[in-house]
Amino acid sequence: MTKTAAVTTIMRVVMGIIFVFHGIAKFQMGLSNVDAWFSSIGIPGLLAYFVALLELVGGIMLIVGLFTRSVSGLFVVMLIGAIFTTKLSAGLLGNAQSPGYELDLGFMLVSLYLAVAEQSSLSVDRLIMKKRTA
Repeated sequence: MTKTAAVTTIMRVVMGIIFVFHGIAKFQMGLSNVDAWFSSIGIPGLLAYFVALLELVGGIMLIVGLFTRSVSGLFVVMLIGAIFTTKLSAGLLGNAQSPGYELDLGFMLVSLYLAVAEQSSLSVDRLIMKKRTA
């Protein structure tokens, strides 16, 4: 495994863990509460369920390396939405009332990289590709 492949694998697994914990947090809060918060800031409440599932299931998929490019692309779209709907007004570093979007931007860039990078040899995606070419 090359250094680039190793770093890509680490990035994929760590991003997956981060998103799994974000998804779990939304389920622990209660999806109806997340729905209400989304609605209160002008986002359709139904998106709360999609976001929570994407973070939880998509995070697990990243950890194992299943549909990495597609899941990462969805995370990029979700993070762009989060930045423009909730964090842009607070600025890059945030203010006393609200955090900024610097972490979202970092997560978005890692997700964007994963969406275009070569599949790691330590992933289900690679196993699927090997079976297709055999």
